Amino acid sequence: MNTRQVAALLALAGLSAVAPAEIRAQESESMCVECHAAIGDDVLARPVAEFADDVHAENGFGCVDCHGGDPTVGGFGGMDPELGFIGVPRGRDVIAVCGRCHSNAEFMHQYDPALRVDQVTEYWTSTHGQRLSETGDTAVAVCSDCHHAHGIRRASTPLSPVHPTNVAATCGTCHADAGRMAPYSIPVDQVEKYSRSVHHAALVEQGDLSAPTCNDCHGNHGAAPPGISWVGNVCGQCHAVIAERFTESRHSRTFAALGMPGCATCHGNHEIHEASDEMLGLGEGAVCSRCHGPDDPGGKAATAMHATIDSLSLRIDSARAVLHAAEVAGMEISAAQADLTDAHSALVKARTAMHAFSADTVAEAAAPGSEIAAASLERGLAALADLRVRRLGLAASVAVILLFVLGLFLKIRERDSGSGESPDHA
Repeated sequence: MNTRQVAALLALAGLSAVAPAEIRAQESESMCVECHAAIGDDVLARPVAEFADDVHAENGFGCVDCHGGDPTVGGFGGMDPELGFIGVPRGRDVIAVCGRCHSNAEFMHQYDPALRVDQVTEYWTSTHGQRLSETGDTAVAVCSDCHHAHGIRRASTPLSPVHPTNVAATCGTCHADAGRMAPYSIPVDQVEKYSRSVHHAALVEQGDLSAPTCNDCHGNHGAAPPGISWVGNVCGQCHAVIAERFTESRHSRTFAALGMPGCATCHGNHEIHEASDEMLGLGEGAVCSRCHGPDDPGGKAATAMHATIDSLSLRIDSARAVLHAAEVAGMEISAAQADLTDAHSALVKARTAMHAFSADTVAEAAAPGSEIAAASLERGLAALADLRVRRLGLAASVAVILLFVLGLFLKIRERDSGSGESPDHA
């Protein structure tokens, strides 16, 4: 605390000491707020402004509920440790202060029956909590680092630092700080990479709040890096069918034996891009080519799977193009278009089935789609052929009509010419 802060506090303490007891009693609940707001120092005044929008203030809590002390006692007397004043809690004290209410199920039920009360228990299982507990490392994150101290908002509020759209930035406050992470030898590019991922695009650009961010994969109060053996379980929370296919595959056992982290081996962890067919096979940009060559069984299977999926995709595109041309021409092909959606569903299933790493499994999943696409293509071609017949018939009809009109015109002209002869020639 600087000299100006001390002087201001002493002045306020003096005013409080000479104020009548009844006035001090009336102002007891706001004493902390009034002093800190009037002190003229941003460090001490800012908490007052921030707390006005705090969820705890909304529910009737005040300064003493977290900081202790007695606001009915004027001046510095109310901040006597003997009156329970703890000042600014740090490290373990923050966990204790927050946990005093948030670990009490009966107490929390009065305010939000759905709110979990195991956050503190989870925290001590986290990497942060373990370092704080085992090594006394006070640089690790505690409640106030993620939720803030005086402007705490509901997680569902977009202004909250733990709202899904803000979680990455909140974690990045520490994890993107090279200086802060240096003692731990932890990379600081996770947030940057995540910002280029398909998950970030879905969350921030498309507004899909179910898209994963840091805490969905690492946990929130129990934050820890996913272990190599359970990366697939984490990804499987959203990608359940793919995870099931992968678990049944040879790669699942091989990756585990080699200490390779399941899904992340092929897709990465933070900078996950949208999956494409080019990732499969041995072509440029293919993931399989990192481990497999054209002559080994894995490489041959990858090539076969890619060929199956590529063939089905081309058949669907061809059928869709023909059906679109027929639709633009005015032909009724809605039933064929509806069937084509089933072919696309088969393509999705085939792309999912490739995580079983079996060419036969992919071929089996793709087969119904190939049949549907072929049938849809035939119906589209038949519609265009019918259109050509109709157009030829229409052209023939128009030609006959034109000939009739021409003949009628010549007949009328001939009659008009005959009726116009001179009477002397009669």
